[in-house]
Amino acid sequence: MLHTRTTASQRRRALRERLATGRLLTVPGAFNPLSARLIQDLGFEAAYLSGAVLAADLGLPDIGLTTATEVADRARQTTRATDLPVLADADTGFGEPMNAARTVQLMEDAGVAGLHLEDQVNPKRCGHLDGKTVTPRAEMVRRLRAAVDARRDPDFLLMARTDARAVEGLAAAIDRAKAYVDAGADAVFPEALADEAEFAAFRKAVDVPLLANMTEFGKGPLLDARTLQDLGYDIALYPVTLLRLAMGAAEDGLRALAADGTQSALLPRMQTRSRLYELLGYQEYSAFDSAVFDFTLPPGT
Repeated sequence: MLHTRTTASQRRRALRERLATGRLLTVPGAFNPLSARLIQDLGFEAAYLSGAVLAADLGLPDIGLTTATEVADRARQTTRATDLPVLADADTGFGEPMNAARTVQLMEDAGVAGLHLEDQVNPKRCGHLDGKTVTPRAEMVRRLRAAVDARRDPDFLLMARTDARAVEGLAAAIDRAKAYVDAGADAVFPEALADEAEFAAFRKAVDVPLLANMTEFGKGPLLDARTLQDLGYDIALYPVTLLRLAMGAAEDGLRALAADGTQSALLPRMQTRSRLYELLGYQEYSAFDSAVFDFTLPPGT
């Protein structure tokens, strides 16, 4: 209802325990708190906050324009709405190692279960675009060590993302990942791997939980969950899937409304009022005030 039934500490422990099972964890990206509630309602075990999605939601490109406080604010809104562990995209840490340290504590305070920091330089860009630049390995190690030192809850998951595959090649990306683990990273996110063989090579070389980014329209293949499980990956991430679905449906609906002058033909494609109210837990608020849900919904809504 007004709040979740679990604490941030419990959700962090739940994520750690789930990753320890060796079963693939499927993690859709939430584009707002309500979609995080939907992810939970449909049985997923974790949700993700994408930096690209937040930027797009604000009408901005994914080039490092959002701030740590904007990300933390969205994280706080989302963790209020779901009992799922939430993994957050913290870009490069929003500055120098001291900024990365502050970002960790902002995200801890926002209730997320963990975050990932990447080794791009600013202005950063989507991991599946050309023209990326990565920071020197030593600089990223400093960034990660600052994050580790700033962490107050030992269950808070610190993940390192490397974008080096597209810039320096697979071997260099693997070497970077190993250095990041030595610096204290609990897990690794190798971005933009080219094919199944590269996913396998990364798994063979790096002995911590690995995340596979299954973003659409990217450089890598869209591997199914069984394949990722067989490859030994721990997290399958779908960061922008829900936003793309929602915006595609919204655009189609607006075109139809403009053409037809009515939304009547779109009703079968809409979430009903009753389903929305169910997802919001509308009736449960009567525990506070019986007048909140003392009405009957119109038929078919």
